Amino acid sequence: MIGQITPKRSRLFGAYVVFMLLASSCAWIPPGDKPAQFLHSPSLDHALSHTGRDEPHAPAGHWPPERWWREFSSSELNGLMDVALKDNVGLKVAAARLRQAQAMVRVEGARLLPFLDAEAEFENTRISENGVFAALNRQEAAGANIVFGRINPFNFRYEFDFWGKNRAALEAALGEAEAEKAEQAEVLLQLTGAIARSYIQGMALRQQLDLTHDMAKLRRDLLSMDETRLQLGLDSADPVKQAIIELEQINKREAGIRDQLDIQRNLLARLVGKGPDATQNLFADTVLSPERIRLPAQLPLELLSQRPDLASALHRTEAAAQRVKVAKAGFLPTIDLTAFAGVNALRMTKGASSLANLLFSGSSFSYGIAPGLRLPLFEGGRLRGELSAQRAEYDSAVELYNETLLRAVQEVADSLSRWQETQAILEAHGRLLSAQHENLNLAQVRFRSGLDDRRALLARRHTLLDQEYVLKNLQSDQLVAMVDLMEALGGGYVNTLQPVQQSPEQPGWWPW
Repeated sequence: MIGQITPKRSRLFGAYVVFMLLASSCAWIPPGDKPAQFLHSPSLDHALSHTGRDEPHAPAGHWPPERWWREFSSSELNGLMDVALKDNVGLKVAAARLRQAQAMVRVEGARLLPFLDAEAEFENTRISENGVFAALNRQEAAGANIVFGRINPFNFRYEFDFWGKNRAALEAALGEAEAEKAEQAEVLLQLTGAIARSYIQGMALRQQLDLTHDMAKLRRDLLSMDETRLQLGLDSADPVKQAIIELEQINKREAGIRDQLDIQRNLLARLVGKGPDATQNLFADTVLSPERIRLPAQLPLELLSQRPDLASALHRTEAAAQRVKVAKAGFLPTIDLTAFAGVNALRMTKGASSLANLLFSGSSFSYGIAPGLRLPLFEGGRLRGELSAQRAEYDSAVELYNETLLRAVQEVADSLSRWQETQAILEAHGRLLSAQHENLNLAQVRFRSGLDDRRALLARRHTLLDQEYVLKNLQSDQLVAMVDLMEALGGGYVNTLQPVQQSPEQPGWWPW
C-alpha cells in the first residue's frame, strides 16, 4: 500500500530526525559581541635607553636572580628572608589556595574517566492487613513481608566528551591552578620586597641614629663653651639660648628616629611571622652599600613576561576562555553510557525468609546496558545566561591582563627612573660632601693657626655630620629603587607561559 511505513523506513526516519536535531542544535548558540583584545607591550625605549651608561654592569644572564636579596650581601637580611619563607602567614594562605586549585584539577580530570562503583540494597517491608494490597488479596498479602535484595558489584557510567566539554573544564581548572601558583609567587615577591625595603630603611635609621649621637655630643660641647663664655663675661646669653634650642632639636630628632626604628623592627617581625621581640636586636653591625648592586647592560622588555602578576592574569584569561567552551557545550547533546551487573531478588513471604538462597542463585543474575542521549530544547534561558556570563568573564580577564601589563610597564619605568635619578643625586651629594670635608680641613688649619676658635671648628663638623645624615637617606632611597626594579621585573620568577600577542579572533584562541 502506498504510504505504508515499513520498519526499515521507520528506522531511517528516526535516524534522520535525530541527525537533524543534532545538527540544528549548534544553531541555538547565540552569537557574542566582539571579544576583548589583548594589548601589545607598550614601548619602553626611552626608559631602557638609559641603562647602557658607562658604568660597571652586572654579569649577563637572567636578572634579577631568584634569590635577588642575596645581591645585598647582608647575612642579617638573608636570615630574615629564610624565616619569612617558613613562617609568613600570607605565604601559608597562598599555599592553601594553590592546594585547593590543584585538588579541583583532579576533580575536573575525573570527568574524563569512566566511573565504577558498587552498590548493595536490602529491604524488608510488612504489608498492612488493612491496606490496599490486603484488600485486593487478603489471603496472600495481608500481613506478609516483601523482602528485596540487590547487589551490583559492577556499576559503570561514562559520558562521551564529543564536544570537548569535560576537556575544557579540565583545562580551565589547570589554568586556575597555574594562576594560583603565580599568585603564590606574587605574594612571595611582595613579601620579600616589603622585607627588603623595611630592612633598608631600618639600616638607614640606625646609621642616622649614630650620627645624631655625634651631633648631640657636638651640640653639648658648643653649649658648654657658650656657657663658659657667658660666665666669663665674654658673650651674652643669646648664644647659650640658641645652643640649647639646637641641642633640643637634635634630641627631638633622635627620639623620632628611635620611634621609626622601633616601627621598622615591629613591621619586620610581622612580615617574617614572629612577635616583636624577635627583631629587637636587628641592625646591629651590617652596612649596606649601593655600589654592591649592578644594573645589567641591557634590560629587554621581554623580562616583563617574568612578572607573576602578569602570568596569573594570563592564566586566568585562558581559564575563562575554556569556561566559555564549557558553556557552549551545554547547548549540545550529552551522550553517555551506563551499565551494571549483579544479582537481585524479591520475595513475599509470611514466614522465615529464604532471600539469601534465592539472591545468590544463578537465576537471580542480572545486567543492563543503557546508552543515553540528552538534548536541551528549552531551559528558560539558563544556557544563554551562563554563556553570556562566561563571555563577560573572559572580557573582564583580558582587560585585567591589559591593566596589569600597563601597571607593569609603569612600575619598570618608574623604578628605572628612580634608580638613575638617585644615582645622580648621590653623585652630586658626594661632591658636596667632598667640599664639606675640604671646608672642615680648612677650619682645622685656621683653628691650629689661632685664626678661629673651637666653636667655629665644631660648627663645621656639625654641618658635615648633617650632610652625612642626609647621605644615609639618599643611599636608602637608591637601595629601595633597586628593590623596586627587581620587584617590577618579577624578582627572579620564571614564567613558562609567554604573553599572548595574537588577536583573540584568530583560530585557536577566540572561544566563540
